[in-house]
Amino acid sequence: MSMYKLLKEECYEANMQLNELGLVIYTFGNVSRVDRKNKVFAIKPSGVPYEILKPEDMVILDFDNNIIEGKMRPSSDTKTHAYLYKNWDDIGGIAHTHAMFSVAWAQTQLDIPIFGTTHADHLTTDIPCAPPMSDDLIEGNYEHNTGIQILDCFKNKNLSHKEVEMVLIGNHGPFTWGKDAAKAVYNSKVLETIAKMAYLTLQINPNAPRLKETLIKKHYERKHGKNSYYGQ
Repeated sequence: MSMYKLLKEECYEANMQLNELGLVIYTFGNVSRVDRKNKVFAIKPSGVPYEILKPEDMVILDFDNNIIEGKMRPSSDTKTHAYLYKNWDDIGGIAHTHAMFSVAWAQTQLDIPIFGTTHADHLTTDIPCAPPMSDDLIEGNYEHNTGIQILDCFKNKNLSHKEVEMVLIGNHGPFTWGKDAAKAVYNSKVLETIAKMAYLTLQINPNAPRLKETLIKKHYERKHGKNSYYGQ
């Protein structure tokens, strides 16, 4: 029996949830789950239809992209996951989708403005969109450089990955992360919902105002502040 059985099962369940939530099409999208103790992570194999995917198909790699266990090629986005795990040692899961409204916003190369309290329930800033990388980086180690692109975006916008657990890659699509794979998937669904709401808001009123700071503060802190009171 594989010593990574539980890691593979958690990764598999998260990938299946991504599909069940309608966040991917065909074989697109992937979720990974890290094992910090053993310095490895599990990720979906590349191009395998969700309906035939099995827990044992998950591929185990180290943070330098060496395959530790698995018979199939890992996701084509593996190097991005590895780079984020290596540089952000407090995240436990990463998800990447091609969800429609998230991708549509990424294709505009615009941040998603904070228009409403659903957005403020999860973060206090616009959802960032990283600008497309330069031609030499695209033609180089592309997936690795996508990880650099994400970190550069957060540095340039002075954002914390602990507070903003999602990003859009310009002309590409969304990446999300969290304490585990399930939270990364949750954040992918939240991002897609907020992206759709923001799009519809601008269709109704192209000059819709941003949410005022007092409402942002109230809605975020009642869920995440030291005196939070949402939930049981």
